[in-house]
Amino acid sequence: MTDSMVALCGFAGWTLALVFVLVNVRLLNSVSTGKALNSFSPAGGDLDGFGQRVTRAHLNCLEVLPVAAAVILGAAVSGNNAITDAWAMIFLWARIVQSVVHLVGTSTPLILIRGTFFFMQIVILAVWVYKLITV
Repeated sequence: MTDSMVALCGFAGWTLALVFVLVNVRLLNSVSTGKALNSFSPAGGDLDGFGQRVTRAHLNCLEVLPVAAAVILGAAVSGNNAITDAWAMIFLWARIVQSVVHLVGTSTPLILIRGTFFFMQIVILAVWVYKLITV
């Protein structure tokens, strides 16, 4: 398996891990408060602190995963996976670090760190797209 495919599967796995955490946060909240499991806001606004952050971290993954999948799979299908392989694991680690920082808190320094790792992902994706359309 190429580094790009490992990174893509890792990204999907990370997204699933966040879903698992989110489901457990909602379940614990439901048990402790009596809130109905089918009444949680999809955006996480009705959860406090960590619950809201894990909801947003999960949704952040869902926003970028389709784009990353399209680019990585496009590179693989066109036989240009060497373009994405070089930075694939850096892309994955930038995503994981962004999510972990998001889970930790929302202070200004943490937001700046999180934004830096998000920006890294966007730049990597943009470079990949550019290289793929100009190859």
